[in-house]
Order: sequence, then structure tokens, then C-alpha cells
Amino acid sequence: MLRVAASLLLPALAGCAVSRAEVRQANHVVSGAQQRNASPQCDRADHCAAPSALLDLGREAAAASTPQAPRHRLILLENGEHALAARLNLIAAARHSIDVQTYIWARDDVGNLMLEELLKAARRGVQVRILADQLFSFENVDMLAALARSSPDLQIRLYNPTFNEATTQPLQFAAGIVCCFFKINQRMHDKLMLVDGQVGIVGGRNYQDRYFGWDPDMDYVDREVLVAGPAARQMQASFDVFWAQPRAVPLTRLTDVNRALRKDGADAPGWAPPAWVDPERVTLVEGDAANAQWISAHLLAHVFDVGRVDYYSDLPQKTADPARRADKTMTTHLTDMVGDAQHTLVMQTPYLLFSDKAFDLLQRLHRTRPGLRIVVSTNSLAATDDFAVYALSYKHRKRYIKRLGLEIYELKPHPAGALGALTTATAGLQADSTAADAGNTTTTPAAVKPQPVPITTPGVRIALHAKSYVIDGRIAMIGSHNFDPRSDHYNTENGVIVDDPAFAIAVQDSILRATAPDNAWVLARRPSVPLFGPVSRVLGDISAALPIFDFWPFRYATDWEKKPGCPPLRPTDPKFRQCYENVGDFPEVELSTKAIYTRIFTAFGVGLSGIM
Repeated sequence: MLRVAASLLLPALAGCAVSRAEVRQANHVVSGAQQRNASPQCDRADHCAAPSALLDLGREAAAASTPQAPRHRLILLENGEHALAARLNLIAAARHSIDVQTYIWARDDVGNLMLEELLKAARRGVQVRILADQLFSFENVDMLAALARSSPDLQIRLYNPTFNEATTQPLQFAAGIVCCFFKINQRMHDKLMLVDGQVGIVGGRNYQDRYFGWDPDMDYVDREVLVAGPAARQMQASFDVFWAQPRAVPLTRLTDVNRALRKDGADAPGWAPPAWVDPERVTLVEGDAANAQWISAHLLAHVFDVGRVDYYSDLPQKTADPARRADKTMTTHLTDMVGDAQHTLVMQTPYLLFSDKAFDLLQRLHRTRPGLRIVVSTNSLAATDDFAVYALSYKHRKRYIKRLGLEIYELKPHPAGALGALTTATAGLQADSTAADAGNTTTTPAAVKPQPVPITTPGVRIALHAKSYVIDGRIAMIGSHNFDPRSDHYNTENGVIVDDPAFAIAVQDSILRATAPDNAWVLARRPSVPLFGPVSRVLGDISAALPIFDFWPFRYATDWEKKPGCPPLRPTDPKFRQCYENVGDFPEVELSTKAIYTRIFTAFGVGLSGIM
């Protein structure tokens, strides 16, 4: 019945397809506007590029490399503002091309600043291409039309628009789930910025304030790596494949943008400088990006000189079909890498929900390699931006601890240790929302906008978003893959794998900082209640095994916090309970409807685990 209703609604929701004549008309409008707006700002061969020691790393690595012995320069980007300043520095230094691929592009200070700087590069002659997943990017037709009119050297395409439109309304999203489930779930989750085909940035960040420590309510701890060297050629080849895909739709072929362009004509204005929510903060990061001494002290001082680096990305035609293993390049290499772990596997993922394949792999490792230690850094319910996924993970606590042997550490919403510095010193600033115009807001479809649970402690909430894996202190992966069902089966993912002990240990140390007692609670077995304890465990096992009606409130494991004066201990240590106190299943979460929802998703949501 739902599918029939959706099919009846689709013509009204999707509108008419864009005809070839309408595309030609819109292209004519864009061409005329670009000629009118074009004002060549540079006639030099290097397009007036600014000097950049970061871009020089690419040339140095290329000169030091041979086909048999590649060399790379890497910089870990863990501080949000450092990651933003690195981007701005590279954009200003670009001589030929800038390619940007992302899952989310919001209309806030970070999103607008990136657009402003990329357009400046395009106007001095640099070829700029932006490929963004449609579902969570831009969401404003007039802005996209203005960008299309602004420069012939700036091209934007949106990936997999479900209804061939730039915007997705809540009713369209709901209808898409019913009518076009597989199509709407195939998202491009890759994150890449590549400059002059020489230096790339890969990791977990999207273009939104919270990924760079600028959100007044919730900021992410995230991780990226700047890669200079031959691996950039792999990045270029991957981006070109995505750009040429039919799913990557130019703006003039999107129904709503096409209509706006034809309606407003070539005389409509192009991109206008945005009104910043926090102008002082924007000025500060622009100054840092242009300051060679700042770049040297904060970025170049932390360069890793390594040999082999491999960049992988799933192909756009990725499916869950095991016979098409070649389409799942990133997913396959990550799985193979994890399967090679002999002594330690250190994982950081915001969403602890394994696919069946990942669960079977980890269970096999636990069974066949009893000495293997698997440490997982993830979000608590108080920290996560997706309580529904957390609820499904909560259902499987016993399986994860007993059958997989995981040591699980859940990030606190207000980490007290050094971890907080990674979100930048300005994360606590309360932005003056009155300074922004009405257009400078994120317009993610309301039906799918992240909604964290209310918590009892004040201040900017910190959530984990990094996706990183370290094998035996020797091999590290940084990228977009969450090691969950969605990453395995639906999203395209990308990342770099680095075989270098010094770099791997640096990533591992960073992950382990997030597991420190000041920053995280540790999951361990719930205290046994005399007489009632065995009964509770049996009922809990039965309840957790049920696909629905899993309402038993006492799980096998709960959160624990270290007592003052005690050393950090693993949950398997005999003295653990002497030094740690039980703080309950959902510490710092305000008792509210969201806590009830979490229980409901635990009880009824198991069927959704494959798409969360």
C-alpha cells in the first residue's frame, strides 16, 4: 500500500524531467552570465598563485620518488582550524586545478568560506570542480544558480539526485525511501580535496562548521591526512571516474536549478560575498592560512616522510553483490587489512554497528588469535549525533564484548583531557546568529537531520566522527569508512592506507587519547545482583536474541568511570571494579523521550541495522 501511494505521489513530487531544449537554454544563460561576470584577474602562467610550503611538499615528494620506491610527505590534520587553514593555503596556491569531493556541504561559515575561496581561485583561472552528494549539500537553488553564473572555471555537480533536483523536501525523502529505496541509499560518502594533482586531503570531514570546531552546540573530533606524493595520481584518477559518472549531474540538468536559471536569465547576479556569523573568526583563520610562519609552526613541523601510501575508493557502481568485489575497492582493502591483525587492532568509529561480514571477520580473529587485543573508540549516547544507530549498537553489547573480545570506550560529551584541544580553542564561542542573513543556514532535510539526545551537562557537546584503524602499530588507515553496514553495502567510501610504523603509532596514540579516563567511559560487565543476577542475564540473552520486543532494560555491559587516585585499568584486570564505578547505561543523558526512543529502537529497530 505504501509503495502504491508513493507511486501515485511521485509525479507531483519529482516534477517533469528536464528536456534537451531546456538544458540548452540554461547553458546559454550560464554562458552569457559567465561572460558578463568574467573579469580576468591574472594573466600569468601560474594564475597568480600564492607561495605555499604545503604545495611544495608535493613537488619535493615527486622529485624524491621513483616507480620502485615512492616517497610521500604526510601531515595529520586533527585540529579543526588547522585543517581549514591548510585547505585555504592550498587553494590560494593552486596553479592549475582544484578538485573537491564531499558528502555534506552546508550553508554556514565553513561552507561559505570554502565556496568564497574556491571562486576566487576560479576567477584567477584555476579549474575548480566540486562534486557533492546531493542529499545533504547546498539545498538552496538560488545559491547554486548564482554559483553557476559566476565563473566559467567553476563547475559543480551533484551526485545521485533522487528526483533529479538539487533540493529534497521531507515528503520527497519519505517517498524516496518507499519507492526508490536502493537508489536513495546509494550515497557518495567520499571526502577528498586535491590541488594541482599533487597534494590531497583525505579523511572524515565534511564542509560544515561542526567538523572544524566552529559550531556553538556540537563539534566533532575528526581526523584527516594531507598527502603529498605519487598517491595523488590515484586520487586524481578516482575523482575523474566519479566526475564522468552519469550520477554526477551538472547544475543545468537539475530540474529546480534549470528552472531558476531560465527564469532569472543571464543578467541575474552571481555569487555575492556572504555575511559571516563570526567575521572575526573567519578573518583569523584566513590570516593563519596566509602566514608562512604559522603554517611552518603548526603544520610543517609535523611532517612524516614515508614510503608507500595507497589511496583507495569504492567505484560508483558499488553494490552488495559479492561477485562484484572489484567495485568495493576501499571496503575490500580495509577488510583485508583488519584481517591481517596479529597483535593489536585499534579502531575509531563514531557508529559501532558492524555488518554481518565485519562481525564474522572479528569473531574469527577473536577465536583464532587469542592474544589479539582489539580496542574500539566510539561515541556514548550522550556524545553521538545518531541515537538510533547507538540504540542498535546497545542491543549487541554482549556479543561485541564476549564473542568479539572488544574493549569498548565511549567518548564523553565534554572530554576533559587533551582531546578537547583537537576541536580548536574557538569551539566554545557562542556564535551571534543575528549576524548572519537568513540564507546562511544549513538546510538539511528535516526528516534526516541529526538529532542528538538532551544531556544534563552544559557546554559545547563533543562528538566523535573520525574513522581510523591501526594494525599492529605498523599500518594505519584514515578515511570515510565506518566499518558498518552502510559503509559496506551502500555508500562509496575512500581512504589512504599507510605502511609506516612512525605514522601508525602517531595515529594509534591519538585514538588511545580518546579512550583515556578523562575522555571516555569504558564498557564492562554489569554488577551481578544476588539471586536476581542469573535470572537477569538469561532474560537479557533471550531478549537480545529476539528481532522485536527486546525491552529487557538490563544489558550484559554498562558504562564505568575511573575513581580518583586509581590507575587506568582494562576491564579484564582483576582490580577493575575496585578502581572503577558503575555510572549506568546512559551517563549524562537527560531522562527524556529520546531515552525512551533509544529503548524503542533497541526493541524494534534490528531490521534497520543494514541501512543505518
